[in-house]
Amino acid sequence: MALKYRWTIALIFFAAAGTLLVNACKKTGGSEYRTHPVSFVVPDGFPDPVYRFEGNPLTEEGFALGRKLFYDGRLSKDNNFPCASCHQQFAAFSTFDHQLSHGFNNQFTKRNAPGLFNMAWLKEMHWDGGINHIEVQPLAPITAPNEMAEDIGNIIAKLEQDKTYRDMFRQAFGDENITSQRMLLALTQFVASLVSADSKYDRMKKGRAVFNESEKEGYRIFQARCASCHTEPLFTDLSFRNTGLELDGYLMDYGRMGITNNPADSLKFKVPSLRNVALTAPYGHDGRFTGLSQAIGHYSGGIAPSATLDPSLAGGIPLTDVEIFYLREFLFTLTDSSFIRNERFAAPD
Repeated sequence: MALKYRWTIALIFFAAAGTLLVNACKKTGGSEYRTHPVSFVVPDGFPDPVYRFEGNPLTEEGFALGRKLFYDGRLSKDNNFPCASCHQQFAAFSTFDHQLSHGFNNQFTKRNAPGLFNMAWLKEMHWDGGINHIEVQPLAPITAPNEMAEDIGNIIAKLEQDKTYRDMFRQAFGDENITSQRMLLALTQFVASLVSADSKYDRMKKGRAVFNESEKEGYRIFQARCASCHTEPLFTDLSFRNTGLELDGYLMDYGRMGITNNPADSLKFKVPSLRNVALTAPYGHDGRFTGLSQAIGHYSGGIAPSATLDPSLAGGIPLTDVEIFYLREFLFTLTDSSFIRNERFAAPD
């Protein structure tokens, strides 16, 4: 594990003359406003995050605004589909018990909604990596006709009619001007703050918990059979791989190839993090696996041959029923109960 690494965002600002300031005081239009900086702490053993809040200092006011926006249905065309409708906290911000998420006008999305956590470490987002910056990611679901189906201008007009929002934008950014950029920056402050790193596995690594014998054996199997793709501590190597899932003839989703137009990327999808995996069923980019045992079993007997199949899976990953049991026992230790119960991430009152 890497040495403990911590960095703090938005605690220090430099004035034009080079004076070091501790308070987050800024001037806008000749008046001064004050925000309250928040520390972003990298968990022990985690690598450096990709997103560092540069140009978007993390503050209590920005976070609170982002949280309100995340749970507000007015970001969708019919006011019924907030970000949280597909990303539910109790399911580690994935969609509970749905293969595909629901969208505007009784439509379904094309893919299973992944959990939203540890997003600050992602270089690309979505199953196909089609978004490469967290600050613009919300635009995709907000404007997709089968998701939130809204126009950014309409959203701004709705928010401008709400005095609470005008006040919150002023508190976060210095004036009541509501813009798409500010909206995206605030959403980013909330989503990038969704850090999950307090599972039993994490406590075991810190010497604050002990695995039972089943969990120990499952961890041994995981390290031998799974860790090359689901690399600790993020439990993903962030790569795109063809894991032998047959093409769904209805969805016709070719994954990464839809972004790169490279046939070598056909049927490649992002390796998902296994953190909180017990909470995020169903599994796979299209939610085809209803349970954890079924998803694990795919690798020992369900891999479809393909020209772009990941070489490490050419022979499958043979696992007995007993090994699958032990592996499940370990995967359950990746559940972060404090994360899904954290009131700071819950819907505002």
